[in-house]
Amino acid sequence: MTYGGPGTGTVPAVADASLTIKQGEFVAMVGPSGCGKSSLLKIVSGLMPADKGITRVAGEPVTRPLTMVGMAFQNATLLPWRTTLENVLLPLEVSRTHRGSFRRKKAEHLETARALLKTVGLEGYEDHAPYELSGGMQQRASLCRALIHAPDLLLLDEPFAALDAFTREELWGVLQDLWMQRKFTVILVTHDLREAVYLADRVYVVSKRPGRIVYKRPIPLARPRTLESTFDQDFVDLVHKLRDHIGEVRAS
Repeated sequence: MTYGGPGTGTVPAVADASLTIKQGEFVAMVGPSGCGKSSLLKIVSGLMPADKGITRVAGEPVTRPLTMVGMAFQNATLLPWRTTLENVLLPLEVSRTHRGSFRRKKAEHLETARALLKTVGLEGYEDHAPYELSGGMQQRASLCRALIHAPDLLLLDEPFAALDAFTREELWGVLQDLWMQRKFTVILVTHDLREAVYLADRVYVVSKRPGRIVYKRPIPLARPRTLESTFDQDFVDLVHKLRDHIGEVRAS
């Protein structure tokens, strides 16, 4: 995948990214800034096409934006004129799959949204505006919005990077709990190697731009994982092995 074109020059983003992700698997991608990790998410979701190669989700070629995908980003991007609950409901109002039946099923959707907010610790904040929520609370609401339509595939682009360390680690547990309850497929892009090892079943290391998959590491740690387990030697060894490979990528 390349950006740009005639008259503007081209920037290669992804060169060789062949990988297979199983249904219900939690995968993390790590690598240097600008190496094409976010571009891979755009290709998988159908938001942007690859110049070469084929992307398949659930066995079908991706030819347009997928409705079965939920996405969350580094910034929560909640609409400031909508309440927390209204922000969570937004995908159901605008997606071509759900908008036709939204009014008819609104009571059902409201119940689902309230249950999600309760799961992530936001019960009682349904009617608050985004500016009344902390950064961590906004990101919890963003996760709920990404999951409200029960997606089979959740794409996360550094969703906790802008948060302080304590809030970030707390949300690792929230995300792990949601995934263990629902078993949707997850692709997480992150620069935090501890985050990748804590959350993922498998971690891919991506090279400098143009992105290539240069290393794959299974994470054979028992679940549920806890913050205490991040100090275990097995956990620390996995982080160091990934860090070594990232160092090789940066030096190459």
